[in-house]
Amino acid sequence: MGIPDARVLDWFAREGRSDLPWRATRDPWAVLVAEVMLQQTQVTRVAPRWVGFLDRFPDPAACAAAPPAAVLRAWEGLGYNRRGLALHRCAVAVVERHDGAMPFDLGALLALPGIGPYTARAVLVFAGERHHGVLDTNIARVLARVSGRPLRPREAQDLADALVPAEASWAWNSALMDLGATVCTKRRPRCEVCPLVDGCVWRGQGVDPAVGSAGVPGRQSRFAGSDRQGRGRLIDALRRGPVTETAAAAVMGWPDDPARAERVLSGLVRDGLVVRRHAPDDTRTLHLP
Repeated sequence: MGIPDARVLDWFAREGRSDLPWRATRDPWAVLVAEVMLQQTQVTRVAPRWVGFLDRFPDPAACAAAPPAAVLRAWEGLGYNRRGLALHRCAVAVVERHDGAMPFDLGALLALPGIGPYTARAVLVFAGERHHGVLDTNIARVLARVSGRPLRPREAQDLADALVPAEASWAWNSALMDLGATVCTKRRPRCEVCPLVDGCVWRGQGVDPAVGSAGVPGRQSRFAGSDRQGRGRLIDALRRGPVTETAAAAVMGWPDDPARAERVLSGLVRDGLVVRRHAPDDTRTLHLP
């Protein structure tokens, strides 16, 4: 399958999201922080938080030297707090294994805690302009629709890699990402303005081939009333200070369901996001790590 390079790159030059602050840097740590923050979080929420986070933790050494609790406090408002903890663990590993310098090798990046295939390639592409195809949700959707069928994981990654034009990795991946985010959207794609419409097999007709394709997530479960909401409420409370274990159920929003609260709390402890301690008066209290 071919995609017209010039047409896509010309579209990106005219319509690309030039206001994204992380596109102005080639620092691999700054790129990594942006990519981790952007996982399942809207761009508009990430942009100001990315700047503030890097002011506080400008490099892996600064992040690794801070306690995990400091990173989780700086993560407030971004959701999915495990990502913040994973970023801290990654920073510690970079300091221990690479003397504080982000590695620039796919295998070494994949060996770091919390870095998967997409994030590793994103660091190489957006910080080093290496010749890789990145496969985020938006790009995966574009590739499946242009192909006209759902793609298997290896097939989708191979296609993403094969399509990257020589000497244009950064611009190409950015262009496909923006195309999926602003034109080839999940709902109501604007096929009439898409630079790929002439070669697109789907063209907005019939069953969407992106559904079930590799890299395209399914429908997310409801947040209101979920365990995720209760977890988030407790972490938010702990950012302000310790919480007694007896108050945890009420803080999580389930004052009449202590069994559920204990189950969710135990998961937070296993994940390393919450620590149980005994106060001097033998009261059991909860803290950030």
